[in-house]
Amino acid sequence: MQWSLLRPVGLVPAALVLTTVAASAEGGKSAGPSEFLLVAQIVLLIAVGRGLGEIMQRLGQPSVIGELLAGILLGPSLFGWVWPDAQQAIFPKTPEQKAMIDGIAQFGILLLLLLTGMETDLKLVRKVGKAAIAISIAGILVPFACGFALGEFLPDALLPNPQARLVASLFMGTALSISSVKIVAVVVREMNFMRRNVGQIIVATAVIDDTIGWIIIAVIFSLASHGALDIASVAKAVLGTLAFLAISFTIGRRIVFQLIRWANDNLVSTAPVITVILLLMCAMALVTHLIGVHTVLGAFVAGILVGESPILTRQIDERLRGLISSFFMPVFFGLAGLSADLTVLRDPHLLMLTGLLVVIASVGKFGGAFVGGTVGGLNTRESLALASGMNARGSTEVIIATIGLSIGVLSQNLFTMIVTMAIVTTMAMPPMLRAALAKLPMNKDEQERLEREEFEKRGFVANLERPLLAVDESVNATFAAHIAGLIAGMRGLPITVLHIGKRAKDQEKGRDEEESAETVVKKAAEIVSAHGDGDVSSVDVVTRARRAELGESIADEARKGFDLLVIGVDKVAAAKDRFDRRIEDIAAKFEGPLAVVAAKGKHLKQPTPEALNILVPVSGSGVSKRGAEVAVALAQAGSGSLRVIYVATTRDKGAQRGASRGLNQEAGILKDASDLAARYEVDITTTLRANRAPEAAILREIETTAVDLVVMGVDRIQADHLSFGGVADAVLRQAKVSVLLVSSGEARPTSTEKA
Repeated sequence: MQWSLLRPVGLVPAALVLTTVAASAEGGKSAGPSEFLLVAQIVLLIAVGRGLGEIMQRLGQPSVIGELLAGILLGPSLFGWVWPDAQQAIFPKTPEQKAMIDGIAQFGILLLLLLTGMETDLKLVRKVGKAAIAISIAGILVPFACGFALGEFLPDALLPNPQARLVASLFMGTALSISSVKIVAVVVREMNFMRRNVGQIIVATAVIDDTIGWIIIAVIFSLASHGALDIASVAKAVLGTLAFLAISFTIGRRIVFQLIRWANDNLVSTAPVITVILLLMCAMALVTHLIGVHTVLGAFVAGILVGESPILTRQIDERLRGLISSFFMPVFFGLAGLSADLTVLRDPHLLMLTGLLVVIASVGKFGGAFVGGTVGGLNTRESLALASGMNARGSTEVIIATIGLSIGVLSQNLFTMIVTMAIVTTMAMPPMLRAALAKLPMNKDEQERLEREEFEKRGFVANLERPLLAVDESVNATFAAHIAGLIAGMRGLPITVLHIGKRAKDQEKGRDEEESAETVVKKAAEIVSAHGDGDVSSVDVVTRARRAELGESIADEARKGFDLLVIGVDKVAAAKDRFDRRIEDIAAKFEGPLAVVAAKGKHLKQPTPEALNILVPVSGSGVSKRGAEVAVALAQAGSGSLRVIYVATTRDKGAQRGASRGLNQEAGILKDASDLAARYEVDITTTLRANRAPEAAILREIETTAVDLVVMGVDRIQADHLSFGGVADAVLRQAKVSVLLVSSGEARPTSTEKA
């Protein structure tokens, strides 16, 4: 380890001395709660916690271990033992002062559970659901039974209320059976095993463990609040929890999505979506409290629903994660460490019990998860990896122990023992899991899936979140709606339909125009829903009418975060190599990728065809690959055929001159297109026309085949008007079949290339 890692820690003694002197002076002024002390406590917890967290991460350990150790170092275990007066001056035990920072920590718990819920991938759970559920049940039952038995035999001196031993035993069983999904996910992700089959099962099992655990904790909280086993109160808590979960994952999912979109689209203040999410978290936490369970369940479910929202998930995660990781996590886990007095372990009896607790927790969880993995169909090595990963308690255990201490289920000594167990098991997990996963073989199906997912990370269609469809009352608008519906429906993307015909106030002059606009919008909604890939409820359609000038309306929509604009208007091309003025006005106000639709031929009579016979030109360039992606997505969504033709533009030929002359560049590009189609089980026909001019090759292919739609990936060229180059313009004007031009987001400088 480099000595530079220890430099921040070397500043801690100086900071402690200065803070102690200032705290002593402040304490002499007033006996009441001090804002200065609150700030001083936060500064120390953040500085020491983040510093030790940095060191832990560089040593291959989770940063939460460093934050817990910071609290232990600043608490009675070390600082209070070396300099008790200073420790008491900075962290006085007066109820008023302690309540100030405890309030921050309690809100931090809710935010931590919100973030944990956002990281919960329900699609992953569904995908490996059967195996994960079987593993999770076995992985919970065995350590739960061990923990419950341990609780029944604990000395009365370790229990705050020996008469309520049942509640304490249930709490011990739960504490020993739950894994930390956050720690598990971090380690699996760091090892690049998140998308491996065994990695998915490990994380999915941890998610199920977490979810079941929080439900059990909620019920135990209800038991503890009544002081005894009250059947009525337990039934209320269980039924209330089930009803809460049922409503949350049905109606609640849609409500959360609608609120997030409404806040993003209509509010102009800073970070309105974050405000709405925090309000949702608090509201759901209050609901769970009212039904008699702990607020953490409401925050956890709120996080899951936010993470399930089909838009803005990456931006929301980035904004929340920074504040939670840098402020609330070191404060909360630091306080948890402060509450753990490791000096009590000098008692040989308590030390022996703590060691026994660690052994029972490890053997119970490891054994249960291993048996569950074997029953769930995993081989021995996979079961060992699973058992190693599930043994980490980490942040989840500390949160549970803190709740138990706050509601009087755990004594101070028992709390210290559980926190010690959480630290030991968490620090042991990463090296064990790395050793178990290091040489795990990969089968053919898994390798093919990983290759496809790696491709999708760099892809265009797979990363779309929110398309915008701009249409008027024309037949081309209906065909554009069909195209947008196929793209959005395959992945359940929410789609916004913006009617850019006559302004709303002008439409009121005639009933015909209003009805025409309604017809287009309804057709778009029907098309999107009809191609929802069996999950129509996941496709959400919103319609808006233009109420300002065209450019202003597009600019207003563009700020809402759309990542693709599909344009379908009556007139596409104008004279002299120019697009229609409306399309140019739209493109000028939207900086992202465009999809310009031009319906021709039979699509003018049948704008919602049952099948599409698609031709896509490829040249090896990035934009042509984007066009191929869209073509494959359209072919996958509907029925019909897909033909790929290789054409070489001037720029592509120049780029290829430096390539090895022994390689067949054209065949390689066509093979890439074939591999792309094969990943999505789409059959294609390939054609090589390298010796013709690109536009001539494409037009010739249209004439000699039965295609009815050309999909072209095109560059957006810098000019005083909208331009996609000469090849795109020639195909758009001369082709007798429909054309879909998919452009890049940014305009590139004009070059010698014709396309």
